[in-house]
Amino acid sequence: MKRIQIEIDDQTAADAAELVKRLNANAGPEPFNSHGPLTVRKLAAMLLEDAGMVISRPGSWEGANMADVLRCHGYKA
Repeated sequence: MKRIQIEIDDQTAADAAELVKRLNANAGPEPFNSHGPLTVRKLAAMLLEDAGMVISRPGSWEGANMADVLRCHGYKA
C-alpha cells in the first residue's frame, strides 16, 4: 500500500465533509455500494482508484467516466 498526503484548502475540506455526510445519509438502511459508509479519506481513495482505471480498465464505466471528468478539466488521457 502507498500512503499519499495532500493539502487542500479549508473550503474544499468542508465541502468534501458535507458531501460525505449527504452520501451516507442517503444510503438507506442496507444499501449496496462499493466502499461502504464513506469518510473523506475513503472518498479520496475511491476516486483515485477510479482515476487509475483510466489506465487499467479504460472501457469500464469507472475509467470512462473519470476520463470524461479529466477531459472536462482539459486533460486528455
